[in-house]
Amino acid sequence: MAPGHTLYCSSSSLPLTFLLAAAAAAVFLLLQRYIFRRPETPRGHVPRLPPSPPRLPIIGHLHLIGFLPHINLRDLAAKHAAGDYMLLHLGAMPTLVVSSPRAAEAVLRTHDHAFASRPPYSVTDALFSGTPDIAMAVYGEQWRQSRKLLTAHMLTVKKVSSYRHGREDEVRNAIAKLRRSAASDAVVDMSELLYSFTTGIMYRAVAGEPSDDGRNMRIRELLDATVNLVGGFYPESFFPWLGVLRRVTCARAEKVKRRWDELFDAVIDDAGKPSAARRHDPEGFVRILLSLQHEHGLPREHIKGMLINVFFGGTDTSYMVLEFMMAELMSNPQAMNKLQVELRSGIPGKREAKEVVTEDDLSDMIYLRAVIKETLRLHPPAPLLEPHLSMEKLEIDGYIIPANISVIVNAWAIGRDETVWGKDAEEFKPERFIDSKVSFKGNDFELLPFSAGRRICPGVNFAVASLEIMLANLMYHFDWELPVGIESSGIDMTEVFSSTLHRKEKLLLVPKIRGNNPIVGQ
Repeated sequence: MAPGHTLYCSSSSLPLTFLLAAAAAAVFLLLQRYIFRRPETPRGHVPRLPPSPPRLPIIGHLHLIGFLPHINLRDLAAKHAAGDYMLLHLGAMPTLVVSSPRAAEAVLRTHDHAFASRPPYSVTDALFSGTPDIAMAVYGEQWRQSRKLLTAHMLTVKKVSSYRHGREDEVRNAIAKLRRSAASDAVVDMSELLYSFTTGIMYRAVAGEPSDDGRNMRIRELLDATVNLVGGFYPESFFPWLGVLRRVTCARAEKVKRRWDELFDAVIDDAGKPSAARRHDPEGFVRILLSLQHEHGLPREHIKGMLINVFFGGTDTSYMVLEFMMAELMSNPQAMNKLQVELRSGIPGKREAKEVVTEDDLSDMIYLRAVIKETLRLHPPAPLLEPHLSMEKLEIDGYIIPANISVIVNAWAIGRDETVWGKDAEEFKPERFIDSKVSFKGNDFELLPFSAGRRICPGVNFAVASLEIMLANLMYHFDWELPVGIESSGIDMTEVFSSTLHRKEKLLLVPKIRGNNPIVGQ
């Protein structure tokens, strides 16, 4: 799982926002005079607000964000803030943008206690309507208790390991589909296959039994609807006096919530029934939560709220990383060859005897883990980490950080910082991690795909286990080609920004069952 919600613009909402905002210009200009003016400071007083680009009335810096905000914010920070701290005004919302490992450490570790909360968003309030929203909830006792339940009972290393047979079974299903396609030299929509895989493993973890195609499709539709709600621009937060925007957005969120409720009511009801399909799967999240219901006073609505978090945080992000990994390896055949050599020479037994590469086979796969780290460096699931909220006024590195402002860490920019990663920071080069001790567990602030500190993604172990087992099997069992007509142009890596960073185009590949020689290139 990975941080899911970000702050910026979907193309459909931007023109409406500007039209409505313009109508409120007179009111805002009066407010702006008092809200956003910098306080006067005595001569010689060192602390000051972080640097800020010139801004426009009403919209502030919104016109500078664009449709790829992680890139535009990186460029703005380099120009106006030397890459560390930059203060923006996104409509009525002051926002601190953090774009370097040093600044990220200050926010996520040194002053973690002061930045542990989240800004309030009416859309997430409507979607969860009082139930636990572990990702976006304000810091407090309800958030602490909900997160504790999730991490202590469902996402421990031991519990994640107990779901391994379900992961391997979903891999087996995917490999069987690919073998059928390879037998006829068919083109495979890898985007669809990988999304189906991540949905399948998440459903098994939640329900304790396999899903079916119909339910997977329903989950996919709900995930897409949720992304459209929380994966873009929140105009009601930037222009809070435009109540019509808040009402429209909340109505959409409530409609999506009702659809989630219908799905999870059925899942919860099924959890209490005997099921032959559940014999080989460990106890799912739902049955665990039901067993804790009386001890922790968990209403049914709270259980459903936690399940939305699990699905939304763990499905879309893992699929996106898998797709980017395959796209990068197709664009870098030497890296793919090196990974296949490691897997095919390091896993005992002949190809015919190894139906599925298991998690036990992967303990010594150094290059496999390097490929995953390099993909997460270049393509973090949430390029802008979920926004934090300053709960108090404080001073950091000579800057005054006011209370109650939004704080965004640009993990994408940090992962491509040439002062950290060298002149080849934009290149896909897994070798940089072979002898490196840098990890993504929240202690190394140059690599933050899952955030750090109190609000680090609780599902890191689950996500990484899913990435490793699927990538290993794709590389072990198959060689890969581009479809006819695409070879010369290569893979289109154009990105689309939402709650996660996606490739714009579907990933279409042709799997080839590997030859008799288990070592590629020999």
